[in-house]
Amino acid sequence: MSHGRVDDATALARIVAAEFRRRLLDETLPRLRACVARLGDDGVWRRPGPTCNSVGNLLLHLRGNTTQWILATFAGEPDRRDRPAEFADRAGASGDHLLAALADCWTRACAAVDGLTVAELLRERTIQGRYRETGLTAVLHVLEHCSGHAGQIYAWTKQATGEDLRFYDL
Repeated sequence: MSHGRVDDATALARIVAAEFRRRLLDETLPRLRACVARLGDDGVWRRPGPTCNSVGNLLLHLRGNTTQWILATFAGEPDRRDRPAEFADRAGASGDHLLAALADCWTRACAAVDGLTVAELLRERTIQGRYRETGLTAVLHVLEHCSGHAGQIYAWTKQATGEDLRFYDL
């Protein structure tokens, strides 16, 4: 009986890793690329309003969050995150550079999640010095966090360009 549980647990860890990779690299990243291409470098740094973040800020923020929650937590990378700087930048790197950095971060994060065992998914740890999270809840946090901010980017791109993003054609 325990043999089946081990196989089920291993399968579950692989499914979590595959879904993490699919959602970030196969689904969200191509959509973000389409948005950045439509907006251009100037549009990437335009803010919809005085209290809003630009697409550039959100891309920096997604990279910072993923680095802290996945790479620092599971891959042993240093946590040098400067969260306020993610939102303070007003006209930084090009859209292509931001996307390349995010793609690299997400690729490394997927490799880290690929290597997680069930025990690591279940083990609690502290993230950002205050959140008690299991490995699984950290992975789920990054997925929902990326989904939420990606939705903001999609909506802003539609509003700024007046175009149908046609994501289901990608």
